[in-house]
Amino acid sequence: MRVLLPIDGSPCSRHAVEHVIATRVLLRDPEALEIHLVNVQPAVSGDVSQFVNADQIASYHREESAKALAEAGALLEAAGLNVTIHTVVGHAAEEIAKLADKLKCDQIVMGTHGRGALAELLVGSTTLRVVHRSKVPVLLVK
Repeated sequence: MRVLLPIDGSPCSRHAVEHVIATRVLLRDPEALEIHLVNVQPAVSGDVSQFVNADQIASYHREESAKALAEAGALLEAAGLNVTIHTVVGHAAEEIAKLADKLKCDQIVMGTHGRGALAELLVGSTTLRVVHRSKVPVLLVK
């Protein structure tokens, strides 16, 4: 089973990691569980190219992504799970759905902040956008 696990470094994404670790024993073959961790970095807005070059921006994205993914990666590896790490730049929901499709994932497991319906309507939700864009089931962990 191939699972995409989007991580933003928040407690909500840690809950999703803990859920994957806890439920791996329910699989017929836990050794076959393949976890793909992804952190989506927002594209730099505005014309910053006059101040920093593309290599510096890419380096910044890698560093920030590594920080966000460090704890999740360590927890999953300590649990003996097979983990592959991905760093992507762009709009989070679009990139998560595209990566799940590209990797032929069976499921996306992601944490949700658990805001009320009105708050989600007003501020939007990456989680909701992923659910709408994804071609595979999305498991939301609160």
